Amino acid sequence: MKVDVLLGLQWGDEGKGKIVDVLTPKYDIIARFQGGPNAGHTIEFDGKKFVLHTIPSGIFNKGTQNVIGNGVIVDPCILKEEIDTLLQSNINALDNLYISKKAHLILPSHRLLDATYEKEKGKSKIGSTLKGIGPTYSDKTGRTGIRFGDIISNDFIEKYKKLKSDHFKIIDFYKFDFKDYKIDGFAFDEYEEKWLKAIAELKEFKLIDSEYFINEALQQGKSILAEGAQGTMLDVDFGSYPFVTSSNTIASGVCSGLGVAPKNIGKVLGIFKAYCTRVGSGPFPTELNDADGEKLRKIGREFGSTTGRPRRCGWLDLTALKYSIMLNGVDELMMMKADVMSPFEKLKVSTKYNFNGELIDNIPYDISVSGLSPDYTEIDGWNVDIDNLTSIDDAPEKLMDYIKFIEKEVNVPVKIVSVGPDRKQTLIR
Repeated sequence: MKVDVLLGLQWGDEGKGKIVDVLTPKYDIIARFQGGPNAGHTIEFDGKKFVLHTIPSGIFNKGTQNVIGNGVIVDPCILKEEIDTLLQSNINALDNLYISKKAHLILPSHRLLDATYEKEKGKSKIGSTLKGIGPTYSDKTGRTGIRFGDIISNDFIEKYKKLKSDHFKIIDFYKFDFKDYKIDGFAFDEYEEKWLKAIAELKEFKLIDSEYFINEALQQGKSILAEGAQGTMLDVDFGSYPFVTSSNTIASGVCSGLGVAPKNIGKVLGIFKAYCTRVGSGPFPTELNDADGEKLRKIGREFGSTTGRPRRCGWLDLTALKYSIMLNGVDELMMMKADVMSPFEKLKVSTKYNFNGELIDNIPYDISVSGLSPDYTEIDGWNVDIDNLTSIDDAPEKLMDYIKFIEKEVNVPVKIVSVGPDRKQTLIR
């Protein structure tokens, strides 16, 4: 057996959580391999809505084991809140959630550092979710971080106090006054108390050497799906740097984020929206700052599941999509939110960029330069509601034309089309 990979091909928020939930019955193990609580995977079924920030989206299937891999960073408070919310719906994560001992911890002081750095950047700020992601990954690569396995060691509190002290030296240097600053509505001392309590409770969970767990499962013939967070265009190496996340969001990140050899990577499944969105700062070539952009935002309920911030919206960008397909070696595509496009009589798709007077089909080193603009192809919309479709065979002809146009341009088949947020609103081709 090999590890299949499911990841986003745009700037995040593509709908990965829903598709993982739909595909989970086919897999024995669902494993998160990177990112932290800056991710927000939304799953809807039976009239209920869940937003997961750290827990893999296979948690709703009792027969599936869910692994938080070593490449993930974890805020114990946020993780504990997720667990408690699931418990209210009679889903006991203690039964089938496993946490890598090598996953790094987000400290309360990491979140203060995040706010400190964003304030210092001023107008050049990244648009961070302020969840402490960047500072935690910085400590990880700087070899000063604290890992989940440390919480069961005798010197955990000593390690915690040392790293917290180092963080406060930086905060003091920048003269960041955090006395009135709230972390998820709590003053620092209150949040720290809550954090330490969550740490104590999470000791009850299955803390594992995840690289052995995953590889032994492969040897036993178990099926595994690696679930990505954020999107390819936010990858720290290949995204629109510096407006990116702090981890590798692409398929190769599975190898380091789970301890899987490259030869054990199987099928790569790529998720994209029928249009594009982005949260926070950074370049976005097809962004619509007009009535069409607002229409997409309103119909698509485009507000961040983690931050609540309104997402920037625009037409589908095939240059960026082809770039993501290339980087990930995508075998199959899943198109999400086709229903959001239903009210439009005409759709636009960017197939190339105008760059300094010539057409190009690649992403330049600096995508944010003023000399770059999308080159659009106009396509007829289907202009009918598709929310209640139960079979792709009943899809309007214009929708199929849109899908076939994309397939021809990117040379990868679209195997799933989503026409609504519920798991039932999923059409298989």
